[in-house]
Amino acid sequence: MTEPTETPTHTLPGPRTAPLPATAAVRAAVPSDAEGIVRLRSSYVLSEPLSEEWVRRCTDELAPRLAPAGDARACVIDAPDGSIAACALGLIHPVLPAPAYPRGLAARVHVVATRPDARRRGHARAVVSALLDRLHAEHVTLFELHASPEAAPLYREFGFAGGPALMRMTRLEEPAAPSRPEKGERGAGWMPPEQYAETVLKATAFACFYFTDEDDQPLQLHSVYSPAHPWQLVGGTMDPGERPWQTAVRECGEETGITPAGPPRLLATVYGLPGAEWPYSTIGCVFDGGRLTAAQIRGIVLQPEEHDEVRVLPLAEWEALMPPRDFARLSALAEARRTGTAAYVDTWDWGDE
Repeated sequence: MTEPTETPTHTLPGPRTAPLPATAAVRAAVPSDAEGIVRLRSSYVLSEPLSEEWVRRCTDELAPRLAPAGDARACVIDAPDGSIAACALGLIHPVLPAPAYPRGLAARVHVVATRPDARRRGHARAVVSALLDRLHAEHVTLFELHASPEAAPLYREFGFAGGPALMRMTRLEEPAAPSRPEKGERGAGWMPPEQYAETVLKATAFACFYFTDEDDQPLQLHSVYSPAHPWQLVGGTMDPGERPWQTAVRECGEETGITPAGPPRLLATVYGLPGAEWPYSTIGCVFDGGRLTAAQIRGIVLQPEEHDEVRVLPLAEWEALMPPRDFARLSALAEARRTGTAAYVDTWDWGDE
């Protein structure tokens, strides 16, 4: 899934030996691949797709940098129709040398993207592996990237480790201009939408289901990749172009094999401030999935790379198994189901628990 808890860095001590999936034909990107890479970034990485003008500008910028003398390296997998199905793009830049990176070359893994119809085939692993191998051959030994919660386990397999949250500032060309002009005002303080978008809050969105058994005991899934949040609701991060209900239904089908029919019934809106675990705010919708029979619970099919257990317990017994803010959210959902009044949970922050 795209769009994204860490700002990992990675120093490669030597050539890696992780095998590429046999089905993934990875090749090095050339300047003519620039537009395809830009469009994958626009559609599946950025929070808002680029306009055609910005696609053209980014393509013109990236194409010469993909040449052998440029500072960009990318590995791609072609789709049967000749377009790009998956890509990993790294940008090389000089840094002051250190014992771990004596050549003073660093690379930012700027884009990792896979089209939805090509996912779950090992493509992301293949292109990232090939990109790191290629950069290592050019004596690049220091790497950094942004990792979504879903992608973090993959990057850890390659040796990336979490570091302090990245701080970023966009310095406008006219610092004296108001950063947030009044709505409808197009005077000296007005700025183009793309520029204004850089000044507003960035947040990730998710959508989940709250399921219980027939005795109203909450059902949760045990995570294999998140020790900080070991027990999770059924659901996940929204993909570009999705609405919350669509995300919840898609994620539910992928994680359990269950496809709720609706209509949507919102149990809670959840908001969290950024913190040590994740550099962005999060906002999510939790829908009522209803009461499952014992046969339905036994029939749940898990994705082993995400969850390894389904458990149903009385609400009180969940408290000892979860961080306090996770249990507070679960309790609010149970109360919302009981009373019929949707909950508002605004303390699900990304702290240090």
